[in-house]
Amino acid sequence: MNQQYLDFEKPIADLETKIGELREFSTDSVDFSGDIKKLEKKAEKLKTEIYSKLSRWQRTQLARHANRPYTFDYIEHIFTDFFEVHGDRNFRDDPALVCGFARIDGNPCCVIGHQKGRNTKEKVHRNFGMPNPEGYRKALRVMQMADQFGLPIFTFVDTPGAFPGIGAEERGQAEAIARNLREMAMFKVPIIVTVTGEGGSGGALAIAVGNRVLMMEYSVYAVISPEGCAAILWSDGTKGPQAAEALKLTAQDVDSLGTVIDDVVPEPLGGAHQDHQVTAATLKKYLLKHLAELEAMSAEELIEQRYQRFRAMSEIEEPQQD
Repeated sequence: MNQQYLDFEKPIADLETKIGELREFSTDSVDFSGDIKKLEKKAEKLKTEIYSKLSRWQRTQLARHANRPYTFDYIEHIFTDFFEVHGDRNFRDDPALVCGFARIDGNPCCVIGHQKGRNTKEKVHRNFGMPNPEGYRKALRVMQMADQFGLPIFTFVDTPGAFPGIGAEERGQAEAIARNLREMAMFKVPIIVTVTGEGGSGGALAIAVGNRVLMMEYSVYAVISPEGCAAILWSDGTKGPQAAEALKLTAQDVDSLGTVIDDVVPEPLGGAHQDHQVTAATLKKYLLKHLAELEAMSAEELIEQRYQRFRAMSEIEEPQQD
């Protein structure tokens, strides 16, 4: 996988280019190992400095990084025996949502997640990770099967939002999302949600009604994308960085609210795209920890806990009477 650098990562890119050149020219007679170690230490220090001071817009860019692990990457490193299910039995299959059954530590489970593409052909095929209503109906069909057979459900959220096209609206996009919210609230099995990249609006929430909601360290979660927010507020989508600050959409911001998410999963220095395997191994530990806690609960307790967690997200202030 070709390494891609964001604008604010340019100083790191320059250093790593130099390290690569020294490695290439290093031979038995000309040893640059000492210089390479010095530059590696310098690069590590620079990374620590840069990633400790990221703005909300820069974190949004990391959440969208083209090399960030997607659902299939997490499936490869966390689960075994994955069997994908296609189609909603009504219109067609939706490649933007991956749905199926697998095993985690040998135990059967259900896995659902958004899937973006890395090159132009994949992006078009996956519709940039924006599902149509048939995608959400497919997800609901698979989750209903998991509920029927008592299998825990793992969902991976990474979408800028549900697809807003005319065809999607004609086929009932809003109804499909609303039905998923209602049905997920009543499932009798544990549901663990992980926001792995972008958690955008109802397109994300349609597979995010869970007993536990986790966010990766550099993921974002908001009611709208920064560009969409900027277009509405200032009629200028280029003011995304300003909107990102106002939205407070980072994992750290959302965690500070106290009731929206349960854990922030740490990523390797520089983001999840630096090492898919390490990222997935860390996430798996969190998934298994929360699954163990939820499996100790009865079906009625799971439904009640899920209901109460979403009820607790709102606050009502009443004016004092004179």
